[in-house]
Amino acid sequence: MLIQVNYTDDRYDFVKDFMLETLIASGAIAKFRRSSGWVQIGVDPIRKARPGSSYQGMERRSSQS
Repeated sequence: MLIQVNYTDDRYDFVKDFMLETLIASGAIAKFRRSSGWVQIGVDPIRKARPGSSYQGMERRSSQS
């Protein structure tokens, strides 16, 4: 999927969705477009990846197929 982004130098482009997190972390983009509108980095809430944070609780899913 392609996502419209606005770089910090005011250029606009479309990038693949898997590149978005890297661009945000590097500070290369000022905002990106969601279906609900533009999301401004540092102002609007965005999801953050939590490397190494997996569920540590008891397994509750059934092992039966």
